[in-house]
Formats: sequence, structure tokens, C-alpha cells
Amino acid sequence: MISLGNLYKTYSMGKVAVEALRGINLEFSAGGFVSVAGPSGSGKTTLMNIIGLIDSPSGGSVKIDGKETVGLGRRELTRLRREQIGFVFQSFNLLPVLTVFENVELPLTIGKKTLSAAARRERVEYLLDAVGLGDRKKHTPAELSGGQQQRAAIARALATRPKIVIADEPTANLDSANGELVLELMGKINREEGTTFIFSTHDPEIWNMANHVVFLRDGLVESERRR
Repeated sequence: MISLGNLYKTYSMGKVAVEALRGINLEFSAGGFVSVAGPSGSGKTTLMNIIGLIDSPSGGSVKIDGKETVGLGRRELTRLRREQIGFVFQSFNLLPVLTVFENVELPLTIGKKTLSAAARRERVEYLLDAVGLGDRKKHTPAELSGGQQQRAAIARALATRPKIVIADEPTANLDSANGELVLELMGKINREEGTTFIFSTHDPEIWNMANHVVFLRDGLVESERRR
């Protein structure tokens, strides 16, 4: 489903060139539960941003469902992100002035082919019930715990039925109990809906749950484990 071929990314810091990725070759299968691990500076965030089409590589290939994305224009990249990719950030990124319902509904109101109000309501209520927030839909993010906010962020990421969810340290700001709940939820969605999850994480619990673990070091794949 996702193929990365000879992937390079170089940043310029003044007169110094920093090689964040140095020839990455990886294949991620559809429906995978993938953990990308490694120390700070290993290239995890850069790799996730390139897979999520937020950043572009300096060289190499990024294919999603066989479609080459390198070289596509901004409009096409935006369309692919909107239609195929959901994002879960460790900082939640919920809009404070909107209710939980409105935050989850927001991705469904963007784009040319928006759903009817009834269809949006059905999808949002289904997701909020799935993440255990059906009784919190009229609350604002400030009225939720950290774990509840992360679950709302997951529901928002899934609103458009994306094929891929990119999760950046999704348990980093949660206590162990809420972290376990969030992981169980994403594992359930992965199994039941076939959504591909790709995590950037230091959390060994995610490594243990993942069926594909990639360890990066200094912009290179140090090792891979599949099961």
C-alpha cells in the first residue's frame, strides 16, 4: 500500500546540510499496525511527515496504492491528504471554540464533495460512540480529560474514513491507563475497519502491539521486525 524507495531528505541549517533521511527503503502493507521507533534525531518525524504528504523528500519515491506522490502539485497533495490520510497529534490539536461533535464533524465539511447534514451527524455520532464520548459531544475540549481529548482527536482523524492514520506519539501526554485505552481503541479500529496505522513512538506498548516495527537511527533503517 505504501512504498518508499531510496528516500532522502536534506535540510539546510545555515551553511550546514543535515541529512535527516539517507536512503530509506520500506514497504507498509494495507491494514498494518506499524510502529516507527528510534532515538531523537533518528528521522522519525521527517519520515512521518513525508508519508503523510506534509513534507516532500529531497530524493526518492513515495507511492501510495501504487500512485507516485513525489512531484504532484499542491492541490493534488491536499486532495490525497484529505481523502486518504488522517492525523493524530500528541498535542490533540482540537479547536477550543468548537464542541467535541463540531471538532469531529469539521473534516466532513471541507472539500467539494461534502456529506449532507444527516450523513455527517450519523458518521460523527457513530465515531463518538465508538470512542466512548457519545455523552460528551456537546462539551468543549477544555471540559475533557487528556485521554478524552485524545479519543476525540482519533474520532476526528477517522471521520473521512481514511485508508491511513498517521499518529505522532499518540500516548506521550497520557497516563498509563488512558494510554492503554487509546491503544486498545486504535487496535480495534485497525482490526474492524482495516485502517492502516503508522505510529511514531517511544512507547514499548505500541511496539508490542505492532505487526511491523521499524527502528531508525541516523536517518537509516537500523532494523525491521514483522509478525
